[in-house]
Order: sequence, then C-alpha cells, then structure tokens
Amino acid sequence: DRLAMVVEMEVLEDGTVAASDVYRALVHNHAKLVYEQVAAWLDGDGPLPERAAAVPRLSDLLRLQDATARGLRRRRHERGALRLDRPEVTAEVVDGCTVTGFREDRQNRARELIEDFMIAANETTARFLESRGVPSLRRVVRAPGRWPRIVDLARQLGEDLPPEPDSPALAAFLDGQREADPAGFPELSLAVTKLMGSGEYAVDRPGEESPGHFGLAVEDYTHATAPNRRYPDLITQRQLKAVLDGGRSVYTEEELEELARHCTLREDEAAKVERQITKSAAALLLQPRLGEEFEAVVTGASEKGTWVRLCGFPAEGRLVRGTRGADVGDRFRVRLTEVDVERGYIDFER
Repeated sequence: DRLAMVVEMEVLEDGTVAASDVYRALVHNHAKLVYEQVAAWLDGDGPLPERAAAVPRLSDLLRLQDATARGLRRRRHERGALRLDRPEVTAEVVDGCTVTGFREDRQNRARELIEDFMIAANETTARFLESRGVPSLRRVVRAPGRWPRIVDLARQLGEDLPPEPDSPALAAFLDGQREADPAGFPELSLAVTKLMGSGEYAVDRPGEESPGHFGLAVEDYTHATAPNRRYPDLITQRQLKAVLDGGRSVYTEEELEELARHCTLREDEAAKVERQITKSAAALLLQPRLGEEFEAVVTGASEKGTWVRLCGFPAEGRLVRGTRGADVGDRFRVRLTEVDVERGYIDFER
C-alpha cells in the first residue's frame, strides 16, 4: 500500500471530462509494467505481459484505459493540440567513454496512454485549485512570437495558415504533412517546436485569464503528476493538500512568483546540461567524419549565431560559414569542419 493523491475523472465516450475530484488515498500496486511490452500487446504484436496476465481482469482494465485515453486524445486534437514528432534521444555508451550510437525512444500506444491521462489529470488539478480560490503554478507555452515564420514554412509546402496564431489550423497543417511526407515530418516538427519557443512557469490567480498552453490547446494546465522528480509538481501537491486540509495557500503570491521564475530558470539550466552531454557524445561519434557532407535543417537563427541539426542523426551544431539568409526550417547540405568533444562544439559550413 502506498500513500497517494488521486485525481478521479469521469470520462465520457467523446473524451469529455464530465466530473472530477481530487483526494487522498491508499493505493495498491499489483503489477509493474513496461511500456514497450504493453504497446506491443495493444497493437497485436506481442503477448500480454506475464505480470499483467497474473492479475485477474487487468487486461480488461488496460483495454478500457487505452480506449479512454484515445477519447481524451481525440478531444484534445479537436481543440487544436499539436501532434509533434519529439523522440527522446539517448547516447549509447560502452565502458563509460565510447559512444556507439544513439537510441530514439518514440511514442507508442502505452506511452500515449499514460501521457493522455497525465495531461487530463494536470488540467483537472489546475481547475480544482482555481475552483477553491487558490493561486497555482501553471505551465505556460505562449502563442509563438515567430508565427510569421511558421506561416512562411507552411506556404513553402503549399498550405496557408491564418496571419495570427491559431493552434487548430496549425494542428490540421501538421497532421496533413505527417500523412503526406512522413520521412520529412521529423524535421518540420523540429522547426515548428523551435519556432514555438520554450515553456515557462507562471502564477495563475483565481479569476484572472491564464495564457494557457498553446501546444496542448488548453487554458488551465499545471504540472502535478511527478512530485518525486520535478519541483513545480511538489509545489502543486502542497497546495492541494493544504486545500484538502481546509486551509488556504501554502505560499503567498509573491513567493509563488519567485518560485515560478526560479523553476523556469533551473529548467533552462538543466536543459543546457542535457544538450551539452548530447553534443559531446555526438562530437565524439562524428570526430572521424570531418570533411563529410550531411543534410541538415536550421534550428536557430539570431544575432548569436545560426544552428543546424543533421537530418536522421541527433547532432546539432553551429553553422560557421554560409549563414546569410538562413532561417529556422530551411534545409540544405552542410560539411562538418570541426569538433571539440570536451566543449561539445560541432561546426559546419554550408
């Protein structure tokens, strides 16, 4: 038995959350399952995992969860949630120093199932705190400041997007491109992700309009489902427990503002460390390939420099020559000119 916070949702067949509640409970874990094994079973490509088969009716529950998650996902996409190709990339290292390649962990039905429930739970939690008059830490992704460039990329592919940010229109465009050009979609997806900009944490005061999450097409969204590994979720859990105990906010609005800035800053710093490790691993793997040419897509263009990512290989580096006119989403051939493993530098020329 484990102490837990439960987010209970009544989900209708069309994916609408009709009623919800948040409360404390003891939960009992009957089986620890593996994403890939459950996904293979759901797709009909593998047997029901032994641990699941050992628990009566757990297979029925998994089928029900899968159907419910698909309903939630369908409802989100109708609102304009974006389906982007964002695999998690991990370097494969032998003996702590030899990089043999990279592994991409892509979405599957089991991962999507958990993701759909977490998104719905985060929305429900945000609304719960709002309804109790308690300020909360929201996860915000604002409307893209570089929307005109997204419009330009769509025009290059023969599609028209509205002049102002419109998540349903962008979602429809991306879905069409995924269908029309699945091989080229990862690069388009990467370009759109870069142009949308990074997320941030902001304080939501009851009664005020929230900037919302552009990528998920939701107005009320917090981070609450991972208090064991992400500090904003822990803050949200503390707020929930205070409300359930009949109290008010654990934090003043000024404290929440400072925490929002702090969490955004630390998340950015953590992302830089992850990028540094990935770049150093990629530089080590590319070191013997100096002078070779690759297909690449521009992922950043500003006064600080122009950056490209190789197509089909998770290596990003600086374009040191041939930057004139290059903008996010452009594709062209580049030549690898220099690498610095220790600093994670990878340099290309057009």
